Amino acid sequence: MSDSSNDTPASTPVNGLQASANSCFVCGPDNPIGLRLQFRIEDDVCRSEFTPLPHHCGYDGVTHGGLIFSALDDVMANWIYLKGIKAFTAKVDLRYKDALPTGTPVLLEGRCLKARGRLVVMSGTMTRKDNGQVVAECEASFMKTA
Repeated sequence: MSDSSNDTPASTPVNGLQASANSCFVCGPDNPIGLRLQFRIEDDVCRSEFTPLPHHCGYDGVTHGGLIFSALDDVMANWIYLKGIKAFTAKVDLRYKDALPTGTPVLLEGRCLKARGRLVVMSGTMTRKDNGQVVAECEASFMKTA
């Protein structure tokens, strides 16, 4: 069966993703309103970059906190995914450290803190590229699926 959006078989990876993830709001290349972040593993850290646009605001000129959370969730989840593990977010403790003005480029990093049985505990950090200030950081638990 083909994916009607691009005639790619549903099980064929596109840009490193399974076709079923191509519409993901954060990382899906086929989502026309998505962030389209690209993730990579370097030195056992998942990394990406993001520059929020004016339409990503909550308050005028300030990036919506939900987008910050979504980007952090995906940098952690993609560390797991790029290691070939299927898992879902079970719990997140997120701390916003400062407002992020739209138009400000940031770095995202996700690290594994521990993995035991079905549980994977990750940390995520969003840091401004211009001054190195931490915008938000979190720790999350993910549960492996079959």
